[in-house]
Amino acid sequence: MVFEGTVIITDNQTEGRGQRGNFWEANSGENLTFSLILKPNFLKASDQFQLNVAISMGVFDFLSEFIDGNLKVKWSNDIYVGDKKMGGILIENFLQGYQIGHSIVGIGLNINQTEFSNDKATSLKKITQNPLKYDLSDLLKKLLENIEINYLKIKNNDYESLKIRYLSNLYRFEEFHYFRKNGQQFTGKIIGIDETGKLGIETDENVNYFDFKEVEFVI
Repeated sequence: MVFEGTVIITDNQTEGRGQRGNFWEANSGENLTFSLILKPNFLKASDQFQLNVAISMGVFDFLSEFIDGNLKVKWSNDIYVGDKKMGGILIENFLQGYQIGHSIVGIGLNINQTEFSNDKATSLKKITQNPLKYDLSDLLKKLLENIEINYLKIKNNDYESLKIRYLSNLYRFEEFHYFRKNGQQFTGKIIGIDETGKLGIETDENVNYFDFKEVEFVI
């Protein structure tokens, strides 16, 4: 039996994956890459995006202790500083009837790595210009504490306050930018998310809501 709160640390992440099958690059021993087992059986399957919001804000709160400004959550749950990606979250939910039975929360955060093949990637060390290496064990403990705080909020039916914070720290929220759907580029403004977590984008014509694989950001 696997208990809720179990953490599986992956020191050498060679084939990490994220939304849309993107590759995740992380050098051995320099970053935080782990999976967290949760059992949010208090959530209906239709409300599973609440877990995304809670985990994202837990990571955001943790990083806010080190990063001033420009820290954002990119829908649905990537971590950006400016226009550069610092980390990602991938949640796999396993249903029991109409409820979530258990969830595997995969988190990858660039911490001490300073060189990347992708120029759109960054790390905590690069952002803060810290000459010393961060202690990964200490950071993991603090990160898990922040995740627990936000996880308990949805468990205690306090999702609305989390959603407000999620939107206020959402990458490109209420700004006009380019997006792409089915290979076609368009201009739109993110106005929010619906109850299932779909992204609301306003264009000149109307407002459309997109699922995870239906729209991409042009960065």
